Amino acid sequence: MLLNLKEKMSSLVISKRKRGYFGITFFEPKFEENIGTAIRSANCFGADFMAVIGARYKKHPGDTTKAEKHIPFFEYKDLKDFFEHLPLGCEVVGIECDGEQPLENFVHPERCVYVFGGEDRTLPPEIKTRIRIPTPYSVPLNVAVSASIVLYDRYLKRNFLRYKHLI
Repeated sequence: MLLNLKEKMSSLVISKRKRGYFGITFFEPKFEENIGTAIRSANCFGADFMAVIGARYKKHPGDTTKAEKHIPFFEYKDLKDFFEHLPLGCEVVGIECDGEQPLENFVHPERCVYVFGGEDRTLPPEIKTRIRIPTPYSVPLNVAVSASIVLYDRYLKRNFLRYKHLI
């Protein structure tokens, strides 16, 4: 059974061309280290862009893979600036501890930007769609860890779960 599964999975060829696009954005991030970690995860999971809204840090040196050379990085002065420059047809999805929908039930939009709140603040009410990453304890996840989990969930659901009939 295991050999059969390995054969099936190894025979899958996932095209480098994909439908849609996605990016991750941080609303008023406080710590540059979290941005560096997120850039690395964004590069690993195929994000098309990254952005910050109202940055409170000076630089983002935490990434040693030089991912910023491969992923466009945008800076918006405030939320108004961000919404004015969204790509056409791009959905905005907020990730919050009290989001309405748990991540495991969320269907990722074809074209979207995921917005994460700063380490010490919540997302503004203008960001309507909100999901949460359920955890067994009330301690919130680190913002870079949250971004990595959402990126992995998108990658898994959009690339492999459509082939679950082969397993």
